[in-house]
Amino acid sequence: MSKLLQKCSQAGLKMTDQRKVILKVLEDSGDHPSVDTVCDRAKKIDPSISIATVYRTLGLLDELGLVIKHDFGETYARFEVKPEHDHGHHHHLIDTESGQVIEFQSEEMEHIIHKISHELGYEVVDHTFEIFGHKIKK
Repeated sequence: MSKLLQKCSQAGLKMTDQRKVILKVLEDSGDHPSVDTVCDRAKKIDPSISIATVYRTLGLLDELGLVIKHDFGETYARFEVKPEHDHGHHHHLIDTESGQVIEFQSEEMEHIIHKISHELGYEVVDHTFEIFGHKIKK
């Protein structure tokens, strides 16, 4: 049983075959898929899956805190499975031309974020950081 499926079952979420397919699509995604992308990938496994089922399932997963819903300045949200531990904390660079989302980690950035917060009298409980840009043309 996958970790995400296990967490859904523990949360009391009814696990239909369609929801199991959607969970598999999310866990197998190396990118940050939109609802439409999740639906397209799920339909390849089970053609009976509707966009409404994908919306409802992603909404429930978001409410349960099992996925992270990202707004990268597009007209739609993107999703990723929430990492198990904070040491997997990462940020995103979004290519404004292709829409590609590149994950990165930076100890230096983490240090700066915590330093600034501390100087302002705050303790960081969570943060997100996105960079928008395009490749430099040579």
